[in-house]
Amino acid sequence: MFAIVRTGGKQYRVAAGDKIAVEKLVGEAGDTITLGDILLAGEGDSLSDASKVSVSAEIIAQAKSEKVVVFKKRRRHNYRRKAGHRQQLTLLRILSVGDAKAAPKKAAAPKKEAAPVADEAAAAPAKKAPAKKPAAKKAPAAKADKE
Repeated sequence: MFAIVRTGGKQYRVAAGDKIAVEKLVGEAGDTITLGDILLAGEGDSLSDASKVSVSAEIIAQAKSEKVVVFKKRRRHNYRRKAGHRQQLTLLRILSVGDAKAAPKKAAAPKKEAAPVADEAAAAPAKKAPAKKPAAKKAPAAKADKE
């Protein structure tokens, strides 16, 4: 199944498993978001109701695009201005495109079970404090008066 979504003023054709770079979205790497503005959805040649379709994506990273150099010049007026710009981007991996009911919710990180403190102390060997090294002997100072 595919969908055409609008985000950041641009339109993207997406399907499950696709990776796209869009204008900066709020979130950190690993967060799951839902793209809400679905323009068109379908499978093969048939189209389905876009209002019933949801697109969920995972943020891969927050990045910057290539540098664009802006150079302004007015001839015969000694006017030159040079500036650069790097657009902020969000890299997305599309997790699912489908029915709003079937869209997966945000995956929770697996919780680690806390082991009793007594077991950890018995399992780990006791660490010894490092031995102090003896101070280095200083060489006798050279005499300045040699006769």
